[in-house]
Amino acid sequence: MKNSYLTKTLLVASFFTVAACQSNEGMMNSNHIHTGGIQAEPMPVDKGPDALSFDIVHAKITTTNNIAKFHMSVSGNAGANKPTPSGKLAGSSVYSYVWPTSINTAEVGFEKDAGILALAVTSHADFDDTPLYDENGDSDPNNDGDLWHSHWVVLQANEQCGEGALGVVDIPKGAKPKLPKTWPGLPILLDSPGWDPILANKNIEVSIPFNNIESVRSASFDGVTAGLRVNQSVHAPLLCVVDVMDIASGDLSLPGKTNQ
Repeated sequence: MKNSYLTKTLLVASFFTVAACQSNEGMMNSNHIHTGGIQAEPMPVDKGPDALSFDIVHAKITTTNNIAKFHMSVSGNAGANKPTPSGKLAGSSVYSYVWPTSINTAEVGFEKDAGILALAVTSHADFDDTPLYDENGDSDPNNDGDLWHSHWVVLQANEQCGEGALGVVDIPKGAKPKLPKTWPGLPILLDSPGWDPILANKNIEVSIPFNNIESVRSASFDGVTAGLRVNQSVHAPLLCVVDVMDIASGDLSLPGKTNQ
């Protein structure tokens, strides 16, 4: 009897110990402590949900084998805020989560040293720049620009976009620079490779295979949330960064180191 009672007691105690551990693990997962990368203080919650959805608290790049994972966390709900449709391309807005990097532009199919290579996860309601992909699955690949999707963009300082502002590098008329195979046909250095971003709760992540993963392992990076705008004349500069919402480092110094 005593042995039976003792056995039952131990089993019950073990059950509650496991349950408590699982509960604590769940709490840890729901209150994730960010490690490595670039970490930033969250803005006050009274800024509102739209601002918080672009308030960067963590940016990181890690590699496993030949895969690079680009990670960003915000203090609000990632991807909850999208541009309001204007009904036309000229003057339309683009919202973006961006990782500017030191990776050479040649690593993804552009000319060497063409500018700052950045991975961007974007949404824009008034045009579709992923002609090879049908993100919303309705058999029309030309109507889903409002869904969050990924791009490589090449950025340079462009005073026509504003003092100290950046713009996506334009392709001059008649020029034939080296371009990735998935270039969408716009006259700018932009690629639409089709890597699906995952936006869940406070996180944005994109996993990308590289032929030369060492170019990522040795890279530095930053995290930026920004609004871009198509020029009203739809001519150079075609796409300008007009509203920087947050910078992980605070100064766009690219202090992040891959796998650190």
